[in-house]
Amino acid sequence: MSDQSTMETIARLVPQGARVLDLGCGDGALLAHLQATRGCTGYGIEIADANVLACVQRGVDVIQLNLEEGLAMFDDASFDVVLQIDTLQHLRNAETMLRETARVGRRGIVAFPNFAHWPNRLSVLRGRMPVTRRLPYQWYDTPNIRVGTFKDFEALARKNGLKILDAFGLQAGLEIRAFPNARASTALFHFERG
Repeated sequence: MSDQSTMETIARLVPQGARVLDLGCGDGALLAHLQATRGCTGYGIEIADANVLACVQRGVDVIQLNLEEGLAMFDDASFDVVLQIDTLQHLRNAETMLRETARVGRRGIVAFPNFAHWPNRLSVLRGRMPVTRRLPYQWYDTPNIRVGTFKDFEALARKNGLKILDAFGLQAGLEIRAFPNARASTALFHFERG
């Protein structure tokens, strides 16, 4: 989900000059964008060799690490912002990693495919798992370990004592604030410890 409009939307939530940790940073495009446009510093965390190399080529500081192992290497409040953009749905320990995000960052930004988006609901009503631009895989070959909805994340945030500062959906590059659970393919949350 590293299209330009999504990067711009996320960048607006990150304070100028912030120290950022990008969990599952992929090829480092978002962190490079934050460095270039917002004067941010920080690190990406990535496991895939090709993505680590791409980060290095972009000039992004990257640590090769499996997020399932946690973030014990970082102290509490080490970063101004911790990003989890299209990462949460790939993790077995999603709730633990959410708590770690809140521990090592003063604020967190999480984005993930919203399974409650109306075309997905329609697919399920027809008896099939959805295949869409945001969920492009068949049920049997998806890298996603889990699916979640906008409302599911609100409940998980509450359960873990997180204060949601802003929450909206993204659809075709637009912010969706009215009924995002049904109208947006991506859920985006900005939060801090409660």
